[in-house]
Parts: sequence; structure tokens; C-alpha cells
Amino acid sequence: MTQRSPQIKLIIEYCYIMIGSAFVGLSFNMFLLPAKLASGGVSGISTILYELYKFNPAFVQWAINIPLFILGILLLGKDFSLKTLVGTLFVPFVIWLTADLPFKVDNPLLAAIYGGILLGVGLGTVYRGKGSTGGTAMIAQALKKYTGFSSGFSQLIVDGFVVITSAIVFNLELALFAMMSIYVTSKVIDFVQLQTSPSKLVLIISEKEELIQSIIKDEIDRGLTKIRTVGGHSNTEKTMILCVVEQEEAIYLKKALQEKEPTSFIVFLNASEILGRGFSLSKFYETGK
Repeated sequence: MTQRSPQIKLIIEYCYIMIGSAFVGLSFNMFLLPAKLASGGVSGISTILYELYKFNPAFVQWAINIPLFILGILLLGKDFSLKTLVGTLFVPFVIWLTADLPFKVDNPLLAAIYGGILLGVGLGTVYRGKGSTGGTAMIAQALKKYTGFSSGFSQLIVDGFVVITSAIVFNLELALFAMMSIYVTSKVIDFVQLQTSPSKLVLIISEKEELIQSIIKDEIDRGLTKIRTVGGHSNTEKTMILCVVEQEEAIYLKKALQEKEPTSFIVFLNASEILGRGFSLSKFYETGK
């Protein structure tokens, strides 16, 4: 696995932003607008204004995002704001382009669930590109930057204010469905950003550390870390071996340990995202001289 150049990384990030923005726009036209769900953000405001005055949602979003984009330059920096500009322009463009899309869901429950999922995938993808779709999504990213909250929780806070307004304009029932959509969106955003993978974190406590080390290094070609521990019951020193493996490697490792060292204590944990050699970076092998 080779490292990407900065230029390639930047292109990939902009692709993330455009693809994610397209999902956001489709979520709005297919689910949220037909079901009258003002699930926060500028899109929620445009939904309310559309139902009250029939204002075009795409033009409303462009109009509101202009001053918020300027605010983004001041708070989040020029690089972020250039990416925000792409999302700010592209989301309303997709909404305008797909306004007459025949595939629409006006059932509030279905729209809250599936619209929330599609919106979360879109926003999470945009955030992975280190961008924003503008509007209150930009405010949520600023909140994340200055408070340390997760992207999903920040979005949840900001969108709550729009939902309260929708309860007044529409009714409490639709506002509750909108809140459901926001909750689903926030969870999906965090899921997409974590890049959940089938990798496993393996913790092994054994008195035969050389045997286990041999299995991990020679048979599945993975690195490991040794941690000295003290048994809580026996009060004797033992070695805990920590390693991260892929799903298939975890299955093989489990079988090998059960056959060769059945007395070892083993814990398999799900690893959300792995950064480092052998995963996000290429493997490194020392060569003798």
C-alpha cells in the first residue's frame, strides 16, 4: 500500500464532498420535503418557507448560505471554506436538478428513517472530505472545532432549534418525526466518519508468549505489542499481547490459539478505525545488512 501524494488526497477529498452533497440533495427531495420534515439546518428552514410561501428551496438555501459562508471564512479558515463553497453550491444545485424526481416518499416515518440515513451518509461523507455543505452544517463543524463535541452531536444541537420552529409551523407530530430523522442522521454521520471496519483488536494473556508471538508474526504476518500485567487473583506477573488483525486473520488466529495454546485468555474487540502500518500505511519490514 503506497502513500498518496497531497494532490491526490485533495482530489479525493473534493470527490467526497461532491458525492456526499449529492446524497444530501437527494435525501431532501426524495424524503424530507415530501413528508414536510424540517429536520434542522438550512434545508429545514427552506422546507418551512416552501410550505408557507412556496419559495423554491434551492434558491432559499443559496440565499441563506451566503452570509454563513462568510462566517465560515472567519471561523474555520480559507481551506475549509473553499471546500464549503463546493458543498454550499452543489447541494442546492442537486435539489434544483432533481426537483421533479418521481421517486418520493411522503410517509413521515419512512422519510424520517430512510431520509435520515441517506442524509447522514451524505453529511458524513462530506465531513470525511474535510468539508461542509454550508449553512448550519458549517455552524455544527465550528461547534465541533471549539467544543470537542463529535460531528453528529454538534449537528444534533444545531438542528434542534429548527425543529422547534417546525413544531409551531406544522404540528408536533411532524416535529417529532423530524427529531427522529435528526437522531438517525447524527448516528450515521459518526458511523461514516469512523469508517467502521471488520478489523479486530486482540488481547491475549498467556504464559507462552514466545509461542503466541511466533504465531502472530510468522503465520499471519502482523505486528504486536507486549504489555506486562499482574494477575488480580494470583498476583503474579504475566504478559498481555496486543495486536490488530483483519476479520479473516482473526478467525485463523482464534483457531490456531485454541489448538496450540488452549489455556490462554483471549479477548476479541471490534476496532472502528485503524491508522498505522499494515492498515492505513504500508507494512514495513526491517532488512538485515
